[in-house]
Amino acid sequence: MHLLLTRPEAESLALRQTLEARGHRVDVAPMLAIRQNHAVDLPLDGVTAVLFTSANGVRAFCDATPRRDFTVYAVGPASALAASAAGFTRVEAAGGDVDLLARLVRARHQQGAGALLHAAGSARAGDLQAMLQADGYDVRRCVLYDAETAIALPDAVAARFGAGGYDGALFFSPRTAATFVTLVQAAGITAGATSATAYCLSANVAREARSLPWRAVTVAENPSEAALLALIE
Repeated sequence: MHLLLTRPEAESLALRQTLEARGHRVDVAPMLAIRQNHAVDLPLDGVTAVLFTSANGVRAFCDATPRRDFTVYAVGPASALAASAAGFTRVEAAGGDVDLLARLVRARHQQGAGALLHAAGSARAGDLQAMLQADGYDVRRCVLYDAETAIALPDAVAARFGAGGYDGALFFSPRTAATFVTLVQAAGITAGATSATAYCLSANVAREARSLPWRAVTVAENPSEAALLALIE
């Protein structure tokens, strides 16, 4: 199949290699560009656990400090895998959204067991800090990166999509899907979606993608890259 990846460049690189090894043709049109904020001083005094809501947060945190002695509560399998690969040894994963992450923290982290640091991006997908502070937790939200949305599709991608040249497009976040929809509509090439399937990581992602007339919209069994790839296979 001819597939389109919409993840940020770093995540798309490895995924592209995986898909091409399985015989697919792959184009990349990142809907988000990640810009790390290197001027932040991490407030780590008293912190015993770190909250990661994306793999980008893991990378930004690890670039800011060499410490890996914290417990990690990750929003889902992808961020948990990134944390483990970065050297954290105590990693627990929630089910893929901030509500489930807050529930995991409440179940695993006693309020007197130290502060929590949320390694966050500038865009919020739910206010994790407020959720946990309402339960009495000491939560420090530290913005370590910006995720800037694309302002146009690459010319070659827009031409191919408009001509119905893709069999499928992969979406890993609601913001990525919403940005893609906006750019396709602005370019006047919505009809190209009728030839393709939207492969979505979760129901929230699919909700944003459905604004285009896809041939089909499918949702992964669980919010992991492996489950999304299983839809394609």
